[in-house]
Amino acid sequence: MDKSEKYNFKWKDLGDISLGRPNLGPLTQVAVYRLMQYTMRDILEKKYGAVEANKLFHDAGFLAGTEFCKNTLNRSLQVNDFIADLTQKLLQFGIGVLRVESADLEKFSFVLTVSEDLDCSGLPFYGVPVCDYDEGFISGIFHLYSGRNFDVKEIDCWGTGERTCRFSVKLVN
Repeated sequence: MDKSEKYNFKWKDLGDISLGRPNLGPLTQVAVYRLMQYTMRDILEKKYGAVEANKLFHDAGFLAGTEFCKNTLNRSLQVNDFIADLTQKLLQFGIGVLRVESADLEKFSFVLTVSEDLDCSGLPFYGVPVCDYDEGFISGIFHLYSGRNFDVKEIDCWGTGERTCRFSVKLVN
């Protein structure tokens, strides 16, 4: 593929990490992940503005969530078992500690918390939520699982002084 071609991410594009990193393996420091994320955010905000940068991070998270769901989660499970699988996989991948704070299965809406969130746990106070990527990620997971669209909003964040990230997950009618 040359640089003029349109790139469409697929899970396989992550490559063979065990082949490519025989000594270092699949793990890295959270600071390195955040270095990439927050420098990318800085450049995108300067070039396109905060609103567009937030949207781009959300959209990237959505794509990541759909690919994560497709390639690591069992979508044939009933919702409670699916969420248990999701909880286990988020731990396994070091993304965060998921907890369902409330659930309305008739409306397919939830309030979820993610503690030790890869994106923001331990960040300084910014006065605004910063987990646009996570909103998209969660939305993408639930979209691929259910075939429906979701509005996911972060309602608490380390960036706003909280000690966990809290997300409202609502089915879009």
